[in-house]
Amino acid sequence: MFASSELGIDLGTMNVRLFSQTKGIVFDEPAAVAYNRHTGKLMAIGQQAKQMIGKAPAHIEVTYPLQNGVIADFERAKMLLQQVFKQVGNPLGLAFKKPSVVMSVPFHATSVERRSFYEIAQHCGAKHIHFIEEPVAAAIGADLPVSEPVANVVVHLGAGKTEAAIISLGGVVACRSLRIGGNRLDEDIIQYVRQRYNLLIGEQTAEQVKIEIGSTPGTSLTQGMTIHGRDVVTGFLKAISLDPAEVQHALKESLLQIAEAIRAVLEECPAELSGDIIDHGVVLTGGGALLHGIEQWLGAELHVPVHVAPNPSEAVAIGTGKALRAMPKQLSAAL
Repeated sequence: MFASSELGIDLGTMNVRLFSQTKGIVFDEPAAVAYNRHTGKLMAIGQQAKQMIGKAPAHIEVTYPLQNGVIADFERAKMLLQQVFKQVGNPLGLAFKKPSVVMSVPFHATSVERRSFYEIAQHCGAKHIHFIEEPVAAAIGADLPVSEPVANVVVHLGAGKTEAAIISLGGVVACRSLRIGGNRLDEDIIQYVRQRYNLLIGEQTAEQVKIEIGSTPGTSLTQGMTIHGRDVVTGFLKAISLDPAEVQHALKESLLQIAEAIRAVLEECPAELSGDIIDHGVVLTGGGALLHGIEQWLGAELHVPVHVAPNPSEAVAIGTGKALRAMPKQLSAAL
């Protein structure tokens, strides 16, 4: 059973979430860090830092220290997690007691990448550190029967990557990772708008377009939206009206690659488990599961039922928080 000083951590490419067994999600903000280039001093983290992107003076840099699900900037990631621990510490009693943590890591993370996660948690004062593979955490968070001898297919559509896995008896039977996620979809929108309209837009604008009018092929959305940016030819500011069909076209190639990766995992399924997939289908987690029409489109592409988890964005964090109680044998002790 988790005490208040035991935490599940989902340190993701775009968001960091902490889960306490007694309080649920206790932190859920962007994994952004703003710091002073000249002094190295931390300026802000989370939502406050994200709001500075594209607006801060040159001496303030805003970064996301994780890329494609793994740590790309160790010092900034350490800054981020230390500050997160400070913010949640007093309500959970962590100021006087070092927490035990369970961290999710990508299935294909190397030993060096796992070591980085371990060292960051250690630097932040964690007492005991355990790892759980991200697809397993997502499946637990989605309330799938991962410890039973049945096929549980979970597709985690994260910001930096997509992981599709078949899980049975608490372990991963097959898994495919693809470095295409929500961030790539944002880039697809930025590139389309630049090529089609000679308009330069920022990451936050692209993300808003994806959320509001982004969709999978065949999905019918009628309401467009107006966006603002800078004309790359004249340098002037201008606004354009973007149609949902255009955004759908921009996202199509990346979405097809995601579908192909999932299909490849299903083809690796052992014959004894194939019937379970036909009966129960695929469960989607991660922020990408909220894209308009993705449930129906993937179902048609894969020819199996597809469902979205109850809390797709929080599934990994919830799974890490439940892991010690639900699957003690599946946690790998720290290095």
